[in-house]
Amino acid sequence: MASGGTGETGGEAGGAPAVRLRAVRKSFGPVEAVAGVDLDIADGEFFTVVGPSGSGKTTVLRIIAGFELPTSGTVLLGGRDVTRLAPFERDVNTVFQDYALFPHMTVAQNVEYGLRVKGVRKPERARRAREALAMVRLDGFGDRRPARLSGGQRQRVALARALVNEPRVLLLDEPLGALDLKLRQEMQIELKRIQREVGVTFVFVTHDQEEALTMSDRIAVMNDGRLQQVGTPAEVYEHPASAFVAGFVGTSNLLTGDAARAILGRDGVFSIRPEKINLAVRDGAGPDAPPGEISATGRVAEVVYAGPATRFVVDLDAGSRLVAVQQNQQTSSADVADLRERPVRLSWRAEHVVAVPVPSTRA
Repeated sequence: MASGGTGETGGEAGGAPAVRLRAVRKSFGPVEAVAGVDLDIADGEFFTVVGPSGSGKTTVLRIIAGFELPTSGTVLLGGRDVTRLAPFERDVNTVFQDYALFPHMTVAQNVEYGLRVKGVRKPERARRAREALAMVRLDGFGDRRPARLSGGQRQRVALARALVNEPRVLLLDEPLGALDLKLRQEMQIELKRIQREVGVTFVFVTHDQEEALTMSDRIAVMNDGRLQQVGTPAEVYEHPASAFVAGFVGTSNLLTGDAARAILGRDGVFSIRPEKINLAVRDGAGPDAPPGEISATGRVAEVVYAGPATRFVVDLDAGSRLVAVQQNQQTSSADVADLRERPVRLSWRAEHVVAVPVPSTRA
């Protein structure tokens, strides 16, 4: 199946994928949290599972980790069936949002903890802990206690503690959720750098679509316990496989019904990303759309100034609503606020209209 589809992808040509799920289901009483997931994640891949709360993404991660046993289906790690094995019997480690550091231990002791449980000798533990801390750029922090660290530093310690065990797969359950925006953005860059350097397979779970697009080699979008689409960030963003994916990953406009027929001349469901749309004020009869572009007229219903860019919500004369995003290269908040209630023409290139598949209604 193509990598932009909704099924299994990403297996290695020359060997078993790092993670393989086959027909995995998980029910909690009458609730089916995971409804038949088939998925391959390649060795060395930064793979992100994204979806809203209750979509099943964290349950999938916990099934891979061994914290939850699937109701049915198979979990393989590196070609080995681990479906019924305990977490400590699997070649994985997990990093959680709350870090789970021991406050009474130093940073070095926290990082060494898993090695000590495994019976690794003290000199070897100390060496590997130093290397792990250097990897996350915390050289010289070994003697500190977690209480003396910032949130970002504590997150790096948790990452070092997981990596020191040299797992084949590192599972990350919303690890940046507790950080403020600026620190979260910095840690996104750091996590990707570390993943590239160590070459470990990262399986990252988040509800933050921008985070998924920023960091991932590939993304799986989940909803209602099912995979909606699997593909590269560009594939998922530019060619959404469903109306749900179009609306959840980034902001998308959907044209349907009478509006689609009036503006595009055809029936169906069509996605147009807001940043692809040009907006121009209409004074009198003009302006016309640029040659070869599709256009629609309407009136600005709302203006949302967001610093670098402004979102314009436009009620179309054809009876629908589109959002256009314009960069504020030479405008201020006062300039764009004046456009509220003004008549405008929207235009975009034909190749930026994506037909969105509509699920079959047949029984």
